[in-house]
Amino acid sequence: MQVDSRKDEYIEKLIRRFIKKVKSSGILEDHRDKQYYVKPSVKKRLKRKKAEQQRQRDRRKAEKRRKRRRK
Repeated sequence: MQVDSRKDEYIEKLIRRFIKKVKSSGILEDHRDKQYYVKPSVKKRLKRKKAEQQRQRDRRKAEKRRKRRRK
């Protein structure tokens, strides 16, 4: 992963752009996932749990949008 510095760019901003790029690419999350062995049954369970949490988040967002439209 490489981030080129722009003209007259502060190092803090460059580091922020690098961190953002790493997070968006999923490198860090992938490394954390592969750090330990996880049984396939546990993977399925975690995947279902994560999907349910996402559905709940989506439902809450949709409700907020509906409430805003009513006003």
